[in-house]
Amino acid sequence: MIARLSGVLVSAGADAAVIDVNGVGYLISASARTLSALGPMGSPVVAHVETQVREDAIQLFGFASEDERDWFRLLTTVQGVGGRVALAILSVLPPADIQAAIAMRDTASVARANGVGPKLAARIVNELKDKAGTLGVGAGPSVSVQAVAASPADSAVRDALSALANLGFRPAEAGRAVAEAQAELGPEAGFGDLVRVALKKSAR
Repeated sequence: MIARLSGVLVSAGADAAVIDVNGVGYLISASARTLSALGPMGSPVVAHVETQVREDAIQLFGFASEDERDWFRLLTTVQGVGGRVALAILSVLPPADIQAAIAMRDTASVARANGVGPKLAARIVNELKDKAGTLGVGAGPSVSVQAVAASPADSAVRDALSALANLGFRPAEAGRAVAEAQAELGPEAGFGDLVRVALKKSAR
């Protein structure tokens, strides 16, 4: 199984790229995020790879980070989410945003991806809500508190997320803690109560 490729970028299209490794060109399917991170043609590249073997083909999926590859693996455990749909989700949401969307039960953000309707988005959120916390989110494009709070319009939620961010919480951690606090306190919970309960839950 191929797990990593290190070579030279030969070509890149809308959803795939070719990496030359010692004279052998490997075609990898990739998210728009990974393709934009590969750099110009002829530049050296390193791609983390997930290999899928089917009866009629061997397909390589490439990722700019291990986080993105790990989320690809997790997304494809959901019924109805194949490799192309998982890449479509990763094209519109970086790993930290996927984790936050699942923590906040934000199906609308997941449904932004091509090929993902409301029912599939709901299934993804429901099936992964207990698994998402097992994946870390490493260094990568920073996620603003505003992006994490895109679904809830309530100012108390936004203020609570901002407060936790100021205390050093990562966006995904803040989103998860505030979501749990709101689930316990109800949709009308105020800023102070949300922060108090979120801090208590994050300290467990």
